[in-house]
Amino acid sequence: MAGAITHDRPPAADGRQGGPLIVTEDAELLDDLLRLCAAAGARPEVHHGVPERRGSWEAAPLVLVGDDAARRLRGAARRRGVVLVGRDQDDSGVWRRAVEIGADHVLMLPDGEQWLVDRIADVAEGVGRPALTVGVLGGRGGAGASTLACALAVTSAREGRRTLLVDADPLGGGLDVLLGGEAAEGLRWPAFAASRGRVGGGALEESLPELHALRVLSWDRGDSVTIPPQAVRAVLAAARRRGGAVVVDLPRRIDEGVTEALAQLDLGLLVVPADLRSIAAAGRVASAVGMVLRDLRVAVRGPYAPGLDDREVARLLGLPLVGEVPAEPPPLDGGQPPGGAARGPLARFCAAFWERLPVEGGGV
Repeated sequence: MAGAITHDRPPAADGRQGGPLIVTEDAELLDDLLRLCAAAGARPEVHHGVPERRGSWEAAPLVLVGDDAARRLRGAARRRGVVLVGRDQDDSGVWRRAVEIGADHVLMLPDGEQWLVDRIADVAEGVGRPALTVGVLGGRGGAGASTLACALAVTSAREGRRTLLVDADPLGGGLDVLLGGEAAEGLRWPAFAASRGRVGGGALEESLPELHALRVLSWDRGDSVTIPPQAVRAVLAAARRRGGAVVVDLPRRIDEGVTEALAQLDLGLLVVPADLRSIAAAGRVASAVGMVLRDLRVAVRGPYAPGLDDREVARLLGLPLVGEVPAEPPPLDGGQPPGGAARGPLARFCAAFWERLPVEGGGV
């Protein structure tokens, strides 16, 4: 039995929905459902039957009905987003009871736990349009990809978007350092190394350092330089669910973790200095990245070698041209981050980029 679970209750001011409604008298089942709600970051409302309070049944974004309570809900108003939850895999009558109460889904525990956690988290977070996710990587070492990634994120946040900057290069020195926030409180990548399945988007956002009106996921100063691919997938999926914009600073090497990051991108920017050696190196990077990411574009950095301009660099690489990344003096200690000067050339370049790629979704 299948059916989309819809959200009938408008989201709260912080973008989150109310918690699910649980209907059961089975104490053991209730304990399991409360545990799954806690794992999804949701606070449920619990009743033994149809709530007496007017509107509770209709307004709950998700209703979890224990199989023991199905008979008590036969007269309840039909609505979407009802899941009948049981334990007996061999009980053929559960489907009849699901039809009687108008359930969208029948779920058996413990097999369906991960599916249910995902659905509970969806309604708790108020899932909307996913974030526009942009990856930035250099065509060669020292191309300025990290600087551009920071500037894109700083500009996005300054324009009022919910923005997350992700440092996916453990050997890059840390984007929090580039933003002047290496001492800022919050979690870094190693704290998420054990993440599997689903990470709550709201919990992720709140746990990270906030610098220049954006959230930053970077590296600490420890020895850890690898994150399991499953953790990369879980963290970036959580970031995308929050909406707005996600900017990912990528290394030039392609390993399993980077492949997971590339799979989450909407588009990638390859930063290429305008000389023949850099173009040759960028061609190899583009070939490897292109096996995972379909939309890869080139951003060219001067100065130009004789006979080259930005269009010629893009033609040689066979990639769409974003434009020429303007030079900007590096930030001094305690000074502005890349793109921090709103009227500076780099900030104007980034603002024009976001204007061509409007971000829709949460946090705007």
